[in-house]
Amino acid sequence: MNVAMSTHFSLATPDGPCTVELATPGGTGPWPAVIVFFDAAGLRPAQTRIAERIASAGYVVVQPDLFHRSPPLSTLFGGRQPTLADIRGVFADPAMRDKFVAGYYAPALDYGNLERTIGALLDHIAGREDVRGGVGTTGYCMGGNASVRAATIFGSRIAATAAFHPGMLVTDQPTSPHLRAKTIKSRVYIAPATGDLSPEAEAKLRAELDAGHVRYQIDHYDAQHGYAVDDSPAYDAAAAERHYAALTALYRETL
Repeated sequence: MNVAMSTHFSLATPDGPCTVELATPGGTGPWPAVIVFFDAAGLRPAQTRIAERIASAGYVVVQPDLFHRSPPLSTLFGGRQPTLADIRGVFADPAMRDKFVAGYYAPALDYGNLERTIGALLDHIAGREDVRGGVGTTGYCMGGNASVRAATIFGSRIAATAAFHPGMLVTDQPTSPHLRAKTIKSRVYIAPATGDLSPEAEAKLRAELDAGHVRYQIDHYDAQHGYAVDDSPAYDAAAAERHYAALTALYRETL
């Protein structure tokens, strides 16, 4: 396993600069690229460790700050970087929940915002001399939703899509990701935690994926929501290792 090192750079987007974490393996490359979509607690050490673990397997990994249109997430927590446990607490407080959803969650998942930010990131990836091969994605919780949405936006520019303990892939809203799933061109791996995807929701998602002849796999993990992220109260080491193995298999076959 190569030792991955992470740095940060500023990416120009139509909506202003976006901080991007970059993790690269040891050596000179070139390597395929992977975009990591963080969970609702934002860019922090727990997500950096995921990016570096993926990079160590031989990938250029980029993790964009999907909250770049908003004040730093720490401003909601008195200047302290929140963990996933803190974000769970936000959803227990109606006032904080509304502020977080309106200022961070909703803008991060907006299709137009994703198109502009990830479009700029894909252009950056295409111009890197240390990248060769396809582009894959992976996401966690909110980021799993973003990963699937990106696949519906960018078509063949993305070769592999993964979503771990994803949230709200199937809703009754017209912006629900499952309603656009038939447009996906990438290979898809979705790994819901216990309770993330009901049988009824899964049936709707499968129907749309099948209608688009999308190559996909849905694996239900016997673990709680947040199992792959090590600052989550639900972190499950065995499930996390299973997730890394699934990514290895997916990317080996597609990128």
